[in-house]
Amino acid sequence: MLLGVEVDYCPSCYGLWFEEHELEWAKDEKDRSLRWLDVDLWKDPARFQVSRGRKFCPIDRMPLYEVRYGSSDVRVDVCSLCHGIWLDRGEFIEIVEYLKEKGYQEVMHRYAKNLVQELWEVFSGPEMLREEILDFLTIVKLLRYKFAVQHPVISQLMLSLPR
Repeated sequence: MLLGVEVDYCPSCYGLWFEEHELEWAKDEKDRSLRWLDVDLWKDPARFQVSRGRKFCPIDRMPLYEVRYGSSDVRVDVCSLCHGIWLDRGEFIEIVEYLKEKGYQEVMHRYAKNLVQELWEVFSGPEMLREEILDFLTIVKLLRYKFAVQHPVISQLMLSLPR
């Protein structure tokens, strides 16, 4: 079990095998403020490269493909049939750190665009309505923190107003 998600691991190399969606669920459990930030590994199959390590999917026994996790330097191995993901030792932590930095950059520099996008996803998907609303509220909370840090005097005045 990794953060409430049942994943398989290799006892000799400590690599992790995530079945479809399990990596996303584990990431969301690791840091709830990152739940709105997802990376679609399947968006561009042209980026897939046959893994140099000749790794095979433990489910389908087919060769895994290597793909960069978003714009990070982390290269993960994916199965194009079952959508499983293999992470070498330490790559889960690297992915979470990358997402924290990406989330900070997204909120600080593209907050209006992200807010509108998350609001649109409440009505259009791709996740369940409850999940999309939680993603939207996470963005609003992060924007509130951003405002408080950038404008502490105004933030204090607003907090002191009668309710």
